Amino acid sequence: MIENLKEIDARFEEINRLLCDPEVIQDQPRYRKLTKEHAELSPVVEAYQRYTRLASEVASQQQILTDPDEDQEFKDLAREELPGLRKHLAESEQGLKTLLLPRDPLDNSDIVLEIRAGTGGEEAALFAGDLLKMYLRYSEQQGWRTELLSSSLSEKGGFKEVIVGIDGNEVFKKLKFESGVHRVQRVPVTEAQGRIHTSAATVAVLPEADEVEVEINPNDLRVDVFRSSGPGGQSVNTTDSAVRVTHLPTGIVVQCQDEKSQHKNKGKAIKILRARLYERMLEEQRQEQAAQRKSLVGSGDRSERIRTYNFPQGRVTDHRINLTAYKLSAVLAGDLDEFVDALLTHDETERLKQGEARLDG
Repeated sequence: MIENLKEIDARFEEINRLLCDPEVIQDQPRYRKLTKEHAELSPVVEAYQRYTRLASEVASQQQILTDPDEDQEFKDLAREELPGLRKHLAESEQGLKTLLLPRDPLDNSDIVLEIRAGTGGEEAALFAGDLLKMYLRYSEQQGWRTELLSSSLSEKGGFKEVIVGIDGNEVFKKLKFESGVHRVQRVPVTEAQGRIHTSAATVAVLPEADEVEVEINPNDLRVDVFRSSGPGGQSVNTTDSAVRVTHLPTGIVVQCQDEKSQHKNKGKAIKILRARLYERMLEEQRQEQAAQRKSLVGSGDRSERIRTYNFPQGRVTDHRINLTAYKLSAVLAGDLDEFVDALLTHDETERLKQGEARLDG
């Protein structure tokens, strides 16, 4: 680890010199690339410098203790300070190990968030709407931008399916562990006897791909237009503005009808299609790597039950990390930080364990 950090430190110094070079400054693509690398390495270098300072202090205090010519008063001070210094050094080393973990290249990706009603009929559709509000409020708190891409309303105002684009800083990093089955336990508004029912909705978090990552051949698409159905007003329902895009090689079908403009609906459908194709490509890569690296927090499989929202007890439980919080109302209002942070920490801890196990092996 130390050798790796020395190389990073040397590279950081080299980048500092290059960023002051007039020739590099004039070469804007190279300058931007170096600036990005500088920003990525900066926290690692700062942590490494703190670690080396602490290691130097520990060594200095240990030398005082073992020096026969050293004054006793200084030895007593060193003996008093050493436990705290060693603790800070260990914490600094752990922090460095975390910083050196390979970053998920998708962490800074924008996402396409898909929520679908599962078992439970109308109650499941209403719960899908609750999840949508939760993620929209969390996104607002994070300063992210959201855009409704597609929706299919149920009879009582819930959602059979709703798809939202979310753009901003580290969106995928913070929401990537939300994929899976979310379960709700409550008395439905349709229940006359007051019995608690269990319903579910599935969430899929798809990293958004650009045109370079996923190239779509127009000849591979069949585009159908039709008249919108369901709620939407006369201006939507009286024109053939709804669009259905079928990707012929994979059979993936995307339908959008929320906009009055056929062109806008087609653009949103292509955006969703590209995200689904990208997810399929990534899933193939994950399956190839499965033999080498087991899943950490969860598989991200949409069939995996990941969280339960229990209304009678006011609790939310994440089953992957055994975390329960008795603040259901706050969570549904977008207060997801406790769960997001715990999942990220768990993921880092498991990856550190795997890294240490490989080293021991």
